[in-house]
Parts: sequence; C-alpha cells; structure tokens
Amino acid sequence: MIRVVIAEDQGMLRSALGALLDLEEDITVIGQAENGKEALELIQQHQPDLCIVDIEMPIMSGLEVAEQLKAKKHPCRVVVLTTFARQGYFQRAVAAGVQGYLLKDRSSDELTNSLRNIMLGKREISPELIEIVWEEKNPLTSREQEILLLAEKGLTTNEIAGQLFLSSGTVRNYLSEVNSKMSTSNRLEAIKIARSKGWIIETP
Repeated sequence: MIRVVIAEDQGMLRSALGALLDLEEDITVIGQAENGKEALELIQQHQPDLCIVDIEMPIMSGLEVAEQLKAKKHPCRVVVLTTFARQGYFQRAVAAGVQGYLLKDRSSDELTNSLRNIMLGKREISPELIEIVWEEKNPLTSREQEILLLAEKGLTTNEIAGQLFLSSGTVRNYLSEVNSKMSTSNRLEAIKIARSKGWIIETP
C-alpha cells in the first residue's frame, strides 16, 4: 500500500485529489495539509511513502518542503504537482531531489501510474517540461534573489540594507549586478523577468 500525504492550499482541489487517490486499491491518503509547514508535520507524524506538494503555498512552499526533507535525508519521496512549467522552479525541484514533477492537467490514470512508477524507483517528469532542461540556468545567487524579493515588496535600498545587515552601497552593488546579468535597466524590470522564469519564489 502506498501511503500518501497531500499538500495543496486550494481546499477543493486538495479534497478532490484525496478522494481520487483513495479510490485506488493500492494507494491511501493518510494526511492532507494546506501549507508546507503542515505537510512537514504530517510527514514526521505519519512517515508516509510519498508526499504530493504544490509549489506556491502559504507559510512554506512545496520546494522548501522538498529541500528540508533532502537536508534531513528523510526517505519520504516528494512529487511536485503544479500548474507552473517554469524553468527556475523545475531546476530548483531537481536540485532538491524530487522524484516527480508533474503538471496538474494530467489525467487521473497518468497521475496514479506516475506515483506507482516513483515507488519503483523511477523519476517521473511531465513531457512538457523536458525542454526546460536545456534552457538557461538561474544566474542569480541566493543573496541576489533575497534582495529582489525584498525589493518586490516595495522596500527601499536603505530598508533592504537594514533588514539584511548590509550597507546601502552593497545593496546597490547587488542590484547593479542583477541588472547586468539579466540585461535589465532597473529593479522592476528585473523582478518581472525573474518572476516569469521562476528564478525567485516566496510563499505568500
């Protein structure tokens, strides 16, 4: 029996997915979470074989769940089920060691077959995502991503510097480097491009 935890912030979709999987004779849903933090708690409590996570969830994203499980060397397999076929998300998921990266428009039969294959040790990736492997990698460092996220919230250079314990000049240098890497002329343009490519991500 494949024991599954589902982490999805949309209640109706989470319930529908749980009901669908419970119809399978060899799959049972042992927990449902509306955010990544709850998912980790359920995983620690129930020790499932597999956790299905959405990417953008409150408190903690699905990618952060995968990264924490990898850091702890937890045996629970992680499957990302998302609407986002973004290069940055996909590359981060692969780096986090996820066993599956699937799009939500898959049929129920395709999904359940993928889960079974993952339990056999295979990696399942939606065909639409294969081309992403050949796209450019995220050029931003973790610090540059962090600064862009704060800038996206409307913080000024001085406010970003204060929050990160950096000098204002250092923050300006980081932003200048970001614009250079991305061939943009200002932070707003850089934020827009980074978001569209999935190079920056933060839970709501």
